[in-house]
Amino acid sequence: MSTLFYTHPSSLEHDTGPGHPERIDRIRAVEDALAEPEFAALMRRAAPRGSVWDIKRVHDDDYIQSVFAAVPDAGYARLDADTVVSPGSGDAALYAVGGVCAAVDAVVAGEAKNAFCALRPPGHHAERDRAMGFCLFNNIAIAAFHALQLDGIERVAVVDFDVHHGNGTQQAFWDHENLFYASIHQSPCFPGTGSERERGKFGNIVNAPLPPGSTGDDMRDAFGFIRPALRTFAPDLVLVSAGFDAHTDDPLANLDFFEGDFTWITNELLALAETYAGGRLVSVLEGGYDLGALARSSAAHVRALMSA
Repeated sequence: MSTLFYTHPSSLEHDTGPGHPERIDRIRAVEDALAEPEFAALMRRAAPRGSVWDIKRVHDDDYIQSVFAAVPDAGYARLDADTVVSPGSGDAALYAVGGVCAAVDAVVAGEAKNAFCALRPPGHHAERDRAMGFCLFNNIAIAAFHALQLDGIERVAVVDFDVHHGNGTQQAFWDHENLFYASIHQSPCFPGTGSERERGKFGNIVNAPLPPGSTGDDMRDAFGFIRPALRTFAPDLVLVSAGFDAHTDDPLANLDFFEGDFTWITNELLALAETYAGGRLVSVLEGGYDLGALARSSAAHVRALMSA
């Protein structure tokens, strides 16, 4: 059974302006890497358009309306100092939400064992009522709530290995005992959340912060800290916030991971999914801002998914 790969041309219309690290070329780099012959077996699908009703699973009505109202007819607008919208951003955000939810539907239905979604804008920093860190809506959190409505899915775990803590996902999951969030991230670093003391109402949050300069060996130790809680939670579905900005070449942080480290953690998550979730895993692109490192790392990640 092959791996599904979701993209959409709208991701190339979310223009963040000259010099912005979360840029259109990120998607081109991933798509070019996955166009190589070794990835010919990928089941490629265009993401469907999501709906405001999907987004309401996580975000407040007033906030949703404010995001779409901020999308300009021309040029750029800022939702905060880092988060930019342009005329194509509203559609891109809807297709990003729709693609991740569609990937969950397909994997739960048994159309593939796992899936990778390369869509923009990313999502894991978006909080209930504010944009943050290049993110408009929290794609993966929305998909997790969506999954709980599907037959056979009672517990959903998100594992986040982006170099930046997913504050928005943590907030969305904080008081939901059927949702679990685990993060390996650099600290101190943006956004400043993600200490080990942040545990959630039901002990359903596990953070493993790493100091600058940490290596792949340190990441393996951090995952060893997270693994027992994941096993206890025993998810019916595993979702992955796959940020590749912990790579040593990435300009926005200071961890020293390499492609092989992303292969290792992908294989660990696949093994967990196989044990508890019938192999069901959906991965969602978050960060990664050096184009070469992003291309190589996403290829390593998808190569592992395809080998499951």
